[in-house]
Amino acid sequence: MKFAKQLGLRSIPSWAPYYLDYKSLKHYIKTSFKEFDGPLESLESLDPEEVEPRLNLQEQHQHVVAASSAAGSVKESKSKVDDATREASINIIVEGFKALLWAELEKVNARYEAQERVAGVTMERLNASWRVNFTPAELKQWRNDLTVLILNLEYLREFSQTNITGFKKIIKKFDKHYRHCQPTAISSSPASSIHGAQEGSSSANQGASLGGNSDSATLTYYGTAADPEVPGPLAMFNALGIHGRNTPTIYLPSNYPEPASSLHPQEPFIRNVQSPNLHGKHMFYSNYYGGISPLSLEFWKMVTEKTFAKSEKDERLLAEARTLWRKRTPVVAEHVSPLLLSVDPKDFPVWDNLDLESLPSGRLTRLWVVLAEDAMSTPIRVPVIVAKGVRPGPVVGLTAALHGNELNGIPLTHRLVLQEIQCQALHGIVVAVPVANVPGYLAQQRGFSDGTDLNRLMPGKKNGTTSQVYSFNLMTRIVRHFTHLIDLHTASKGRVNSLYVRANMQNPTTRHMARLQNPQIIVHNTSPDGSLRGAAMQEYNVPAITVEIGDPSRFQKRFVKSAILGVTNILSHLKMVEDEHEVQDYDPVVCAKSYWIFTKGGGILNVLPDVNTWVRKGELIATLHNIFGQEEHRYFAPEDGIVVGKSVDPVCQSGCRILHLGVVSDRFPEGKMDDGHL
Repeated sequence: MKFAKQLGLRSIPSWAPYYLDYKSLKHYIKTSFKEFDGPLESLESLDPEEVEPRLNLQEQHQHVVAASSAAGSVKESKSKVDDATREASINIIVEGFKALLWAELEKVNARYEAQERVAGVTMERLNASWRVNFTPAELKQWRNDLTVLILNLEYLREFSQTNITGFKKIIKKFDKHYRHCQPTAISSSPASSIHGAQEGSSSANQGASLGGNSDSATLTYYGTAADPEVPGPLAMFNALGIHGRNTPTIYLPSNYPEPASSLHPQEPFIRNVQSPNLHGKHMFYSNYYGGISPLSLEFWKMVTEKTFAKSEKDERLLAEARTLWRKRTPVVAEHVSPLLLSVDPKDFPVWDNLDLESLPSGRLTRLWVVLAEDAMSTPIRVPVIVAKGVRPGPVVGLTAALHGNELNGIPLTHRLVLQEIQCQALHGIVVAVPVANVPGYLAQQRGFSDGTDLNRLMPGKKNGTTSQVYSFNLMTRIVRHFTHLIDLHTASKGRVNSLYVRANMQNPTTRHMARLQNPQIIVHNTSPDGSLRGAAMQEYNVPAITVEIGDPSRFQKRFVKSAILGVTNILSHLKMVEDEHEVQDYDPVVCAKSYWIFTKGGGILNVLPDVNTWVRKGELIATLHNIFGQEEHRYFAPEDGIVVGKSVDPVCQSGCRILHLGVVSDRFPEGKMDDGHL
């Protein structure tokens, strides 16, 4: 979906007036440049990184000259506006955008500084007021104040990161239009000279004035690291006082879906992506190289000089507040208020088969579907929530907790179906199964009641064991009604995961679904035998992906929030909701294959690298000690790769898992590809 609409999902409702007014800035850009650009539908619908190669700046300059020349020949037949008038108009637009941008920065920064100041004062007060002899009422009030502080600091961090993303996007949008309307010839004028040296010039530095009659600045042309005589892209950032972090280079498989020639003709299959584990306030630097004008970098410098973009005090205060909570407040079970339903869940209809045709349109329906019976002849029912639109369309199924202790998919289904989707505006049907493995969920275990992994039994058997019959009925009574399936999982017990997707990247539909999900990592995987994803595709030709959302036996708000935006992208792509899907900020790391590394012996295991970080061939990844504390074995990375998931359980037997390594190679392997995931 468009960022302006996605901002509504990301923003904190009570803070909404203080966010960047993205729509107004976007409207100013589109209307101001309209007389120069003409219709820009093609530019508006695609991200520049998808249609422009990452050339060095001189090659980009040549591209701008050629494009401007072609546009100029057409423009000449339609308009007689002389270059001087054109450049003056562009300078007025630039100054107008700068003023609007400054006003938005002041608004956002004022809110951030006020909240940060209040948080700091509150933290000092809470530390100073603590007494061991609090009365119960005083202790309760102190804890309530600390709880509110932690919540506000989480809001503050989220507020700053969302606005940073918004400013980055609006500056990129301005830059796209600005470069598109440049004159055909490169001159010393303020509007055109910011692109650097003239075509064919060997000079690495060439001055340019900026801002018309306003304060001027000398700008320099910067080349790329490809030319040893010319500074690389970081030189531009450093010259402007912007200090970011370099990014790794990811080599995408040569048989990746988009034609490589149209993406990177000069450097086939190479693309810069976000470095893992960057703080949100630095995310701009790691993906904003190439094809960006010094004028826009000056705009970005305006952003980075603001407190909300450079201060780390909110993170420090949040860490301090959480430490204080752990120190002074006992951990208690979180109370979740029940949903206010008009009908008691026990009174929801119980069906033997999901009949979508009989459900009312434009409404949300909650029901139970029976899949088996227990030894007391009591039906084993799964909860189903159906959002049926007012018009026909795809039927997207969301299944969660197929492994009973993998819980992050549950709040995702609740928020998506109960809060985000408006049935009156929906085209098609969304079917959510919050808990697909009810016996496992009740037992707080991964497997079924008999310990069997349901995700290795699909499509099950009509006449078989209890778990096989349950699997068969899940497929025939629910899944067969879907046109698309998103199966939501987490890591297994004793492991942690990144936010990643497993999908068959050689299937066009599932490949696109994986990309729209916008995870940290995508793993090419044709699906293991007996999986729900594989059975849905093989038995019913239902395109399916698996989304791994973090860790087991817990709700992780950050991962859930990211995953729900990805699911919404898929719904948007399928034209089920009105919003257009958001072109992703950063390309996920696409792995051509992945596999687990196992221990040879038993003992106490310590896995060193974090998830979503890179390891080099030969790098130490784990140590194994015996029960007497002596080191028995060291494990090293067999090749370069990214850590998709890892073990965090120190108790290790022979054959225990160490880490899940994603590998990027020059092409996707043919045939079946399975990571051995259990």
